[in-house]
Amino acid sequence: MKLPAAVFVLSIALLLPLPASAQTDHSAHHDAAPATSAPTAMVNGVVQRVDKAAGSVTIAHEALTNLGMPKMTMTFLVANRTWLDTLKDGSKVRFVAENVNGALTVVALQPAT
Repeated sequence: MKLPAAVFVLSIALLLPLPASAQTDHSAHHDAAPATSAPTAMVNGVVQRVDKAAGSVTIAHEALTNLGMPKMTMTFLVANRTWLDTLKDGSKVRFVAENVNGALTVVALQPAT
């Protein structure tokens, strides 16, 4: 009786998880960057305001090409709140900002030289 064995094997195969690539939802984010994209380049900015209570910093910055934003001044959350201790109004910085769970966030920061 080979049929029960085939049914058993098929049942087990259906219970196994699919590879991650097979589980990807291709209906959303058609123009998202591929996972192997190059690291985002740091941009220059000047700190306008530090808000330690909110965990944010306002920066006048160059264009953020990874976010499709032109040169402007805007407020960002920071990935590491200890960075706020090193910043003051007028500080020149180089940074990377990304959209983290819907919030524009500085994810890399260093003093400008």
